[in-house]
Amino acid sequence: MTNSQKTINPHAAQPTSLVALTRSLWRNRQLIVQMTKREVVGRYKGSAIGLAWSFFNPVFMLTVYTFVFSEIFKSRWGGIGADDSKTQFAVVLFVGMIVLSLFSEVLNRAPGLILSNVNYVKKVVFPIEILPVIAMGAALFHSLISLGVLLAAFALFNGYLHWTAVFTPLVLLPLVILTTGLAWMLASLGVFLRDVGQTIGILTTVLMFLSPVFYPVTAVPERFRPFIMANPLTFIIEQAREVLIWGHLPDWMGLGGYTLAATAIAWAGYACFQKTKKGFADVL
Repeated sequence: MTNSQKTINPHAAQPTSLVALTRSLWRNRQLIVQMTKREVVGRYKGSAIGLAWSFFNPVFMLTVYTFVFSEIFKSRWGGIGADDSKTQFAVVLFVGMIVLSLFSEVLNRAPGLILSNVNYVKKVVFPIEILPVIAMGAALFHSLISLGVLLAAFALFNGYLHWTAVFTPLVLLPLVILTTGLAWMLASLGVFLRDVGQTIGILTTVLMFLSPVFYPVTAVPERFRPFIMANPLTFIIEQAREVLIWGHLPDWMGLGGYTLAATAIAWAGYACFQKTKKGFADVL
């Protein structure tokens, strides 16, 4: 059989190295951007104000947090930071919600990414490994809008912004890498184990309460803190608050270690996806 007569399976196992991963993302970068835009716009298709909802949603949520926690519960974060005003608790809480939402949105969608895009697997020569990246891009867009609302609210409440806020992208980067890696793994598992989606929904809910979103780490009894610190969201939430709320430099050593671990997990997730995707068409 000549080369021209050979049948090529576009979903056969592919190279799984970090170099292969980097090349794939670079080669498909324009497609990723285009499909991310379509994903973001499509979410609000048919609504009266369209994409503007991506701005009004976080504004509404921050307004609710501010009213509930400052006027009803009269909560104070306490123990850290120079300003412990009535609005401070809502702003600090909102930082945690941004991080949690980015992580949870991608993971909750990941198990169904292949199941909801069967045509890409069966009928079209399409680099399906970019689907989790597109999901991350859409979630990241909404997180950045929420971050903009947070910065505007902080400036309104306090009359200034900390210069350390410029390090926020570096704080979020390792979480983006980690979450994308987990999304590759879950997208693959979701094809073969349909219960994964339900399980992930429970796990992300548990992680919400085991993350320092609604409370500071210092409020947790010493004997339970190791469980809180083992949560991958804890470090990122704390570091995001350091640069955005308290005006401190991030823990560079901690971020470096986190990034290395996140990269290893991302590679493992990508390798899992690449090694199993040749069986997707048979199952679907």
